[in-house]
Amino acid sequence: MFAVLPSARKVLSRLFVLFSLLWLAACDDAMLPSAGGGTGKRIDPGKPVPVALLVPHGSAAPGEAALARDLENAAKLAVADLDGVRIDLRVYGTAGNPAKARQAALNAVADGAQIILGPLHAESANAVAIAMAPKNVNVLAFSNNPTIAGGNLFVLGHTFDNTANRMMSYARKQGKSRVLVVSSDNLAGEVGQEAIARAAAANGISLAGRVRYGFSQDGVVAAVPKITQTARQANADMLFLTSNTAGALPLFAQMLPEAGLSPEVIQYVGLTRWDQPAQTLSLPGIQGGWFAVPDTGRMASFNNRFQGAYGSSPHAIAGLAYDGIAAIGALARSGRGDALSRGSLTQSSGFQGTGGAFRLLPNGSNQRALAVATVQGGRMVIVDPAPRGFGGAGF
Repeated sequence: MFAVLPSARKVLSRLFVLFSLLWLAACDDAMLPSAGGGTGKRIDPGKPVPVALLVPHGSAAPGEAALARDLENAAKLAVADLDGVRIDLRVYGTAGNPAKARQAALNAVADGAQIILGPLHAESANAVAIAMAPKNVNVLAFSNNPTIAGGNLFVLGHTFDNTANRMMSYARKQGKSRVLVVSSDNLAGEVGQEAIARAAAANGISLAGRVRYGFSQDGVVAAVPKITQTARQANADMLFLTSNTAGALPLFAQMLPEAGLSPEVIQYVGLTRWDQPAQTLSLPGIQGGWFAVPDTGRMASFNNRFQGAYGSSPHAIAGLAYDGIAAIGALARSGRGDALSRGSLTQSSGFQGTGGAFRLLPNGSNQRALAVATVQGGRMVIVDPAPRGFGGAGF
């Protein structure tokens, strides 16, 4: 259960868990699918489109059985919501294992699948994409790891680059010009801080410095003096944190203001959502901070629909399965035989999903319309709504 520490120096009962299922493991670049692959299967517009859904049914990992169920239910909800197009959804279990995921995909194609939705983990997605490339089948994975994307493999998950760009674009419009990045010394922290650095450069914001901290409470405590010193010496006007609410964020939110680096002195910005769990919003150290969220109205609508259909709230990433089906359905509705081709999947207008507009990019990553939120009086307040489409504010 989440609790605010009464003292910043109280020993945590466990190491921080950063990004959990929302950051899925990276893969060796040498294993990436060929960038030239992914033309895509042709469909018969007059018949139902066979879609294979790969989810971790049979996984022994904690929580994955419930996640697999929610992904499947979200996909079925999307199929039921489609108008003017029929989807033949076939579900295959992967047990969260790359070899089993590969075999499931091969079985699915043998059964007639023309596109693969899933799997969950990056290693499994990579294995599936490699197996599907010679068969000319595109893969829409639930990972948010762009290092595996390319060729016939697209990732549907929210990426650090997308969030960082949204936040930097907004910060620039608010007059911010110098950012200090604070990240953990593990893979997630490294990828996050690189995304922030790229976004800063793209939006004309100077990188005032980078501070990395050990992935432990002691690491956070040791980093606080260096963060405060670097921020002052570099004249930074923005502090961009990669940590999340299940990790170092609550401790930083308590210790940095104690050390004199409060939100009144420097603008706090987050790479992850700060409103989950809701108790986080009461932390004094994040009042006035900025972070990105999907279109709150569309997300609430999906959550309510899911709750009404299945009697429980969906997993945080279950909506990715709905989004995948929504995109496939929108393309199939066009009546074109090449509806699932690489060119069609990467159409610039994008699609409407559970969190608003999104589109798949030629490099296999994605772009999602995000709102910018802040914290006022312990409540999340939207200060810049999510764009309704592409080419407008925030893009």
